[in-house]
Amino acid sequence: MNDSVSAQQLEAHVTRLAGEIGERNVFRPEALAAAARYIEEEWLRQGYEVTRLAYTARGVESLNLEVTRSGRRFSEQILLVGAHYDSVRGSPGANDNSTGVAALLELSRLFARASPERSLRFVAFVNEEPPFFNSASMGSMVYARAARERGDDIRLAISLETIGYYSEEPGSQRYPPLFRYFYPDRGNFIAFVSNFRSRSWLKRAVRAFRASSDFPLESVASFEFVPGIGWSDHLSFWRQGYRGLMITDTAPYRYPHYHLPSDTPDKIDYSSLARVTEGLGGMLTLVAQGERSTASDDEG
Repeated sequence: MNDSVSAQQLEAHVTRLAGEIGERNVFRPEALAAAARYIEEEWLRQGYEVTRLAYTARGVESLNLEVTRSGRRFSEQILLVGAHYDSVRGSPGANDNSTGVAALLELSRLFARASPERSLRFVAFVNEEPPFFNSASMGSMVYARAARERGDDIRLAISLETIGYYSEEPGSQRYPPLFRYFYPDRGNFIAFVSNFRSRSWLKRAVRAFRASSDFPLESVASFEFVPGIGWSDHLSFWRQGYRGLMITDTAPYRYPHYHLPSDTPDKIDYSSLARVTEGLGGMLTLVAQGERSTASDDEG
């Protein structure tokens, strides 16, 4: 992996998606299609061959988009990194989830000429927000189900979900019941979240991120029914028996503009987002190493 991550480039992605295209969902199909075109054009510019996976939701053609950097030793083993590009009705979706898409695009750029041992697959998911969340028409549900039917060996699915807001203010971080006794009250960290079955991969990802970045990190493996634990595309992969984790700034537990018209590009901390994205690039480099390529990957 070469190069660094630019806060300015991340801001350009977020501004294009949330500032210029704006609210994008099946209720605004032209904007949804414009967001898909932007992602596809960025990946083509990076030198990837883009796979367009279309299906119909509420009468609207909806696209999951994917690119892959094949592994040189264990090409059949896939580390998947995804982010949803739609926004909830009534919101331009700067943090939720243009920040996730921006990081996805910059991570794919970092690995465009790399030679990872395992394959890295980058996926832009459609239709994560209501009314599709946790339904058969959710973009990642459609994708994960097809991946299982194909027999894709996805070792880990990582969801980038709302990752651009940070605060040093005391009391700026909230939690589901009881969690506040174990975690800090300042929203200055990135969170890695998984279910218990994915815990071994969570631990590996945490170690790799901390080896690559000094950005504050908190992690938890918990029950899927805890509010927030399954609130993104990783849930779809859990449903298909894959391991998965979410990387997030904790969204509604921190971000005051969550799902509101005020979720605009000026609310994002682009310097911190760049540090997080660089750390994720280092993390992927380490996790993609294939020395431990057997049953130990599935422990936990």
